[in-house]
Amino acid sequence: MKSFPLRLRGGQFRALWGVLALAFVHSAPADTLSFAQCVETALRQNPGLSASRAQLQQAEAGLAQAQGGRMPKVTVSLNAVRSNDALNAFGLKLSQRGATFDDFGAGQFVGPASLSVAPDALNHPAAVNNFNTRIEAQLPIYTGGMLEGYIEQAQAYIRAAQQGDQSARQQVIFQVLQAYEGVHAARAYVNVAQQGEIAAASYVKTIANLLKQGVVVKSDLLSARIHLEDVRVKLAQAQNTEAAALDQLRMLLGLPLSQPLDVGPQVAPAALTGKIEELRAQALADNPGLNAMRNQLQAAQAGVKVAKAGLYPQLGLMARQEWNDKNAGLNASSYTLGGTVSWNAFDGGTVRGAVDRAAAGKAELAARLEQAESGVAFQVAEAWRKSDEAARRVALRELAVTHAEEALGLVEKRYNNGVTTITELLAARAQLDDARAGVVAAKYDLAIQRAGLRLALGKLEPDQM
Repeated sequence: MKSFPLRLRGGQFRALWGVLALAFVHSAPADTLSFAQCVETALRQNPGLSASRAQLQQAEAGLAQAQGGRMPKVTVSLNAVRSNDALNAFGLKLSQRGATFDDFGAGQFVGPASLSVAPDALNHPAAVNNFNTRIEAQLPIYTGGMLEGYIEQAQAYIRAAQQGDQSARQQVIFQVLQAYEGVHAARAYVNVAQQGEIAAASYVKTIANLLKQGVVVKSDLLSARIHLEDVRVKLAQAQNTEAAALDQLRMLLGLPLSQPLDVGPQVAPAALTGKIEELRAQALADNPGLNAMRNQLQAAQAGVKVAKAGLYPQLGLMARQEWNDKNAGLNASSYTLGGTVSWNAFDGGTVRGAVDRAAAGKAELAARLEQAESGVAFQVAEAWRKSDEAARRVALRELAVTHAEEALGLVEKRYNNGVTTITELLAARAQLDDARAGVVAAKYDLAIQRAGLRLALGKLEPDQM
C-alpha cells in the first residue's frame, strides 16, 4: 500500500491541536480525595473560615490597642506662626527669651508725666515669627478602671473569636461529611437502581418469550415494560443526585464545578459511649459555640466596667519639652511638668445611661447563652436518640433485604409456573429495591446523626471518627 504524507496548513494545524487538547481535558482523570483530604482542603479554602480568622485578627488587634492605653503617649510637633497681635507678639518674644525694655516702650518714657502714654512698641508691635518645636508625653495614672476594662474586654473577645473559629471549623467539617457521604449514598442508590434495571430488562425479555409461546398475556409484557421505564427514571434520579452531591462537595472545597473530582472510602463515625446526662454535661462544657458566647458575656461584663469608669476621677501626668525660635531651630529651651485630676461632677445622666445600657446588653447575652445551652442539651439528646434509631434501622433494613430476596425468589418461581400474576412479581421486585434503598438511607442517616452528636460535643475532627 502506498502512503501519502499528511500536510496541514497553519490554521488546520492549530485546529487539530485544539481538538487534541480538548480531548485531553475531557479525558483527564478525576482527583480522588479521602475525607481527611476533603476536610483539609475545605478548611484551607472555605470563605466562611477566612472571615472567622479575620475576626480573630481583629480581636488580637483590639487587645494591642487596649494595652497601648497604659503606655505614655509621646507626640512631636513643629508649629510655625507669624503675628502682630500685641499680646501674642510680646508672648512670642518672651518664649524666644528675646524681650527687651524697648518692647515695653521704654524710649517713650520720660518720667512720671508719661505714665499715661500708650507705648507704640507694646501696643503696635511689628510682626513676629516663631517656630515652636515640642515633645510632649502624657501618662494616665488612674482612669477609674477604664483601661483595665478595655483590656479585659479585648482578651474576652480574643477567646470568643478563638472558640468561634473552632465552632466554624467543625461546622465546615460537618458540611463536608454530609456532602462526602451524600456522594456515597447517591452511588449506592445508583447501584440499587442499576440492579433493578438489569432485573427489569430481564423480565421484559423473559415475558416477551413467554408471550410468543402463548404462556402469558400481552398485558404482562406491557406491565413489565412500564416497570422497566420506572426503574430507569429512578436510575436517572439517583445519577442526578450523585452529580449534585459532587457539586456541593466542590463548592465546600472551593473548587470549580467543572473540575473532575472523586471521593475515597466511606466514613463511618463510631458510636459514642456514655449516658445522655454525661454527654449533655460534656457538651455544655466543651461546645465551642457555647464557650464563644460565654466569652462574649465576659466581654460585656468588662464593657459595664468601662462605662462605670466615667463615675470615678481621672488622674494623669504630663511632661513637655519645647523650643521657640525666630527660625526653625532649637533655641530658647523650656520644659513644663504637670498633673491633672478631673471628676465628672454632673453630666445630666449621660454616664449613668451608658452604664445601664451596657448592663442591659450583658443581660441580653446572658439570656441568649441560657437559650443556647438549652438548645445544645436538646441537640445532644436528639442526636443520641436518632443515632440509636438509625443503628436499629440499619439492622432492620438489612434483614428486610434478606427477606425480600427470598420472597422474590419464591414469587419468580410461582410466576414461571403460572401460579401468580405479573403484578405480584413486580411488587416483589419493587419491595426488594425499596429494601435495598432503605439500607442506604439508614446507613447515611446513622453517619450523619453520629457526626451531629460529635458536633454538639465539640469533638468533630477527622481523626476522632
